[in-house]
Amino acid sequence: MRLVRPIALAVLMSASFALPGWAGMAAEDIKAGNAAFAAAFNNGDAAAVAARYTEDGALLPPDGKRVDGRAAIEAFWKGAIDGGLKNLTLKGVEVDERGDLAYEVGDFSLDAPGEGGAMTTVRGKYVVVWKKDGDGMWRLHRDIWNTGAAQ
Repeated sequence: MRLVRPIALAVLMSASFALPGWAGMAAEDIKAGNAAFAAAFNNGDAAAVAARYTEDGALLPPDGKRVDGRAAIEAFWKGAIDGGLKNLTLKGVEVDERGDLAYEVGDFSLDAPGEGGAMTTVRGKYVVVWKKDGDGMWRLHRDIWNTGAAQ
């Protein structure tokens, strides 16, 4: 009976390493990339936000048309910032890496103007496909999100 616990613990630990999570070399870079993205957004710097994407990156916003290329992505985020969105937070929940691509699943929150101009907190979830660029930097390549209960 005493041997069962250590064996069960070893099996659980080995299984947890096989599951996607915050493992792999990309995870810390992506975490830092999210922090830089949120800081740029919260500082109102749409150009710095767009610079976090690959040149051929794409946004897939909810209920909107696909946005392709860094210039169009900058214009999209400038519109969001100018529209009053602020206080963005990103929380990565899961990252898995395969060569020069990685995916991230996470939660976000931000403040948005609501009825009568009062600010309201919006929460949601996202999936990002990250791509290691020629300069060795992980950049957002495909970005899709929706609002609603995160987890």
